[in-house]
This record gives sequence, structure tokens and C-alpha cells, in this order.
Amino acid sequence: MARQSRLVLPGLAHLVVLRALTGVHPCPTWDDRQRFLEILHDASAGSTVQWHAYATLPGEVRLLATPAAAQALSHWVQTTGRRYVGAFNRRHGRVGTLWAGRFRCAPLQPGAWTLRALRYVDGAAPGDPSATSGRQRCGGSRDWPLVDPPEYWSLGNTPFERERAYALQLAEPLPAAAVQRLERCVDGGWVCGEAAFIKGLTLPGRRLPTPRPRGRPRRAA
Repeated sequence: MARQSRLVLPGLAHLVVLRALTGVHPCPTWDDRQRFLEILHDASAGSTVQWHAYATLPGEVRLLATPAAAQALSHWVQTTGRRYVGAFNRRHGRVGTLWAGRFRCAPLQPGAWTLRALRYVDGAAPGDPSATSGRQRCGGSRDWPLVDPPEYWSLGNTPFERERAYALQLAEPLPAAAVQRLERCVDGGWVCGEAAFIKGLTLPGRRLPTPRPRGRPRRAA
């Protein structure tokens, strides 16, 4: 069966996951993490991608970004991945790829689902604040030129109000059902949102926004 094309919808935020090979930490040291983020930042310069959030975890990297063009997201992530693998291999004396296949992504409905995805990324490593961009939105230093999505701005009228409100949200784990939905959509390349929003989307070609219902379709009466 032919591989399903990646679904990228310009103007929507996308949850992106790059998984590393089994047992490989993609950013095991602080220097590795900084190098990855530098390459990510350089790749975004001059592109039409707004970079919102990151998390460098033991088995994967999570990103949240909004592309203005369909190919912009793939170019940004793939350029970063290729350049970082070379730097990583030179630093650690290894050869070969670092990533377990192509990156995965899910377009997000604006509003609650985009905010949940932001929390999913920023709150991914509560024991290691430097591994995510969460601290930048909770009063920490703005180390990278991240673009806060509208959902973050809606949390308050002043920076202090937004930081406080978001810190309270990060202190609470996302509901398990929301995490499962986000991860299922990323793995399948599906749109993550409410049924009415998904139904109103216009998609390229014959690409489906969600998986088909299981079983055979019902016969017409």
C-alpha cells in the first residue's frame, strides 16, 4: 500500500514529532541541545514558519509551529534534521542516521486544541526545565525567538497575567484523553480538532482529515 501523503495545512499550528532511533537520545548533553536549537533557529530564518515551542526528550523532539505554505514545514524540519545529524555524529564519533523514519505532524484546530498541544510540548519535561520552551512563558529568560501563539496571548492582558495563568496550566497534567488524542493524530497524520471544524476543512486532493470508520460502509437502504 502506498504511503499516505503528509497533511500540512498552511495557517494552522502543527504538532511535530521527530523520533530518534531506539535507545538513542537525540540531545543527550546541554551542548547538543543548544546546537539543535541553533540549527532549528537558523533554518527558520527567512522561512515562512512561525516556531512556537520545543521539547528535546530522551527518545524524541517535539515542536509546535505554524507554516504559511504547505512545503515550508517539511523544508524547515528536514533541513534541521539533516544538518543536526552531521553535527551530532562528529561530536559523538558515530555514523548513520539519528532519526527513526520521517517526522510526523498533526494540524491543530485553533483554540483549545492548539493550547493543549502547546502544553503537551512545553510541559513534556517537568524535571528538566531547560529541555523545553515552557520556562520562557513562565517568567524565564527568552533564550530563543519563539512566537507565542494567539492561544497564549488570550490567557491575560499583561505579560505577568499570561505567565501566571500559563504556569498554573503547566502545573496540571493534561488529561490522559487529550494526550492520547494528540499522539494518535500525530502518528496517523490526522487533523486534531472537533468534528464540526474538521468537516468544514478543504483538503488537497483526496486526502482524508481523519481515519475512516472501522468495518465496511453501510449499504444504502
